[in-house]
Amino acid sequence: MTQTAQVLAPSAQEAICEALNQCLADAAVATMLAQNFHWNVTGMAFGPLHELFQQMYEDHFAAQDEIAERIKALGGHAEGQLALMLKRSKVVEDAGSSGSEAMIKAMAQAQETLARTMADTASLAEQHGDNLTEDLLIARGQVHEKFAWMMRAYLG
Repeated sequence: MTQTAQVLAPSAQEAICEALNQCLADAAVATMLAQNFHWNVTGMAFGPLHELFQQMYEDHFAAQDEIAERIKALGGHAEGQLALMLKRSKVVEDAGSSGSEAMIKAMAQAQETLARTMADTASLAEQHGDNLTEDLLIARGQVHEKFAWMMRAYLG
């Protein structure tokens, strides 16, 4: 167990790890959503959207590792099964949005959901005195808020 895990009560570790697994599931589904849109976007904004969706899925993939490693540092189990992630995720797996506007709206919603999940988990971590998790998730929430803003900017 890490120093942080030893300072936290077992019930706090469990609650934080459960919330982090929610973050992990939401990030995983958003990763694939962004990759799907990267592969399938068309239209006049193809170039910039293709690049932005790639930036998102690469960012989200790396974030999944950070979140999973934080779960492990707290002594928890990082849930990595795709079926469980889909079932748990608050991010809606898009059923095949066609057209860039529908993709942008779906991705803006996904980013807003991720930002809320990260903020909620950061608050939980703060309540239990887990500053390292709190800091990680505040930073992640800011990334997702920025991506949401970028998506909304395309819509005018």
